[in-house]
Amino acid sequence: MNSPLQTDLYQLTMAAAYWQAGKAEQESVFHLFFRRLPFHGGYAIAAGLEPALKWLEDFRFRAEELDYLASLRTRNDHPLFREDFLAYLADVRLELDIDAVPEGSAAFAHEPLLRVQGQILHAQLAETALLNLVNFQTLVATKAARICHAAAGGPVFEFGYRRAQGPDGGLGASRAAFIGGCEGTSNVLAGQQFGIPVRGTHAHSWVMSFDDEQEAFDRYAEAMPDNSTLLVDTYDTLDGVDKAIATARTLREQGHELSGIRLDSGDLAWLSQQARAKFDAAGFPGVKIVASNDLDEHLIESLRHQEAKIDVWGVGTNLVTAADQPALGGVYKLAALRRDDGSWQPRIKLSEQTAKSSIPGRLQVRRFVEGGKFIGDAIYDVDRTFGETTTIIDPADPIRTKEIPAGTEAVELLQPVMKGGRRTGPAESLETIRTRCQENLAALHTGILRLKNPHAYPAGLEEGLHEHREKILRELR
Repeated sequence: MNSPLQTDLYQLTMAAAYWQAGKAEQESVFHLFFRRLPFHGGYAIAAGLEPALKWLEDFRFRAEELDYLASLRTRNDHPLFREDFLAYLADVRLELDIDAVPEGSAAFAHEPLLRVQGQILHAQLAETALLNLVNFQTLVATKAARICHAAAGGPVFEFGYRRAQGPDGGLGASRAAFIGGCEGTSNVLAGQQFGIPVRGTHAHSWVMSFDDEQEAFDRYAEAMPDNSTLLVDTYDTLDGVDKAIATARTLREQGHELSGIRLDSGDLAWLSQQARAKFDAAGFPGVKIVASNDLDEHLIESLRHQEAKIDVWGVGTNLVTAADQPALGGVYKLAALRRDDGSWQPRIKLSEQTAKSSIPGRLQVRRFVEGGKFIGDAIYDVDRTFGETTTIIDPADPIRTKEIPAGTEAVELLQPVMKGGRRTGPAESLETIRTRCQENLAALHTGILRLKNPHAYPAGLEEGLHEHREKILRELR
């Protein structure tokens, strides 16, 4: 169940302070973005929007939640929240306008994934949940895209639920992994909830429960004649392959075919080559070789370079936990406040590091396209003029710029998905989102997709916004 208590305490104490100060209804704009691309890579894949919208729609304080807040005490044993504030919260619904980068889109540092506009109290109460949902699924979708790129078209299945960070983390990871390119999951609940294809083999315990490995294989094939992938490395792997071939012969005599075998330990390159040779020689070229065993994009790429004969990749822990970078580092920053006269006052967060100073204004991202390929993204303020010719300036390194000629094809990335707390349209199917991801990756230069030392995609501030930001920074300092 979604709950407004899926938040940090300081969101609620700030809400109480906004309310008491008479600022609760001041209109504001916040942006959700990240400052560095994950995994030292060249891109990210936006994900997590649909569960975020569902959380926003479901937002309401129930009696038991308000009772809990009423029970919180200060150090002096006074109520933390006033009774009249809690009565106010009972009627709060988040009437926010949300513009978002569609899920499955390629995204880059400093670009807003979401623009949140509405009463500042409402926008503040949304922060923690939005970051939690978008940060994690964007991270896992990006990891999945990298793994699938390393597999070079070979199917990748997500097998990580047992190693995920709790039930919610496992479910969200399965969804995000499918967006990023995985063809299925071992997570049955994800299959039921999201329509993701479910796949699986069997465990070592199945083989160990029999006195004879051959009998274990035969009995499993008897139970699953059209869905048997046999785990052959419980004891001696190549001996297990020979026994799997014997089971394959029995299945064929009965009008069925062995689906595959799984290798889960040892020298996967050499073992897969030996197994492939054995199955081909025995007349079973269609038997698939599935590999697992703590795979990630780097190991998959290495195995492919070693000419491993692996048809299907089963990736678990390193995918669902994003093991080499367990957090995206996304942030949520106030960027503008509405003045009494209706105009917008830009707000900026200062930092000693230029790249960590926030970007003021109500932001949009314009993506330029040439010959079906993405050539650059310009972050701009919708309330400021945008010239015919566009200069993109890297906010972390102003020396790095890119000129975009006038008339270049362009699309606006942030699209309205919620108005006044109500969705602007139906939820997209996961297949639509997954297809968008594949199309976006295909539109990037191949150098940006490299796992190591990728080419830097030109994404940054439109020149006018860069100059405006620098002016504000000079004045504040």
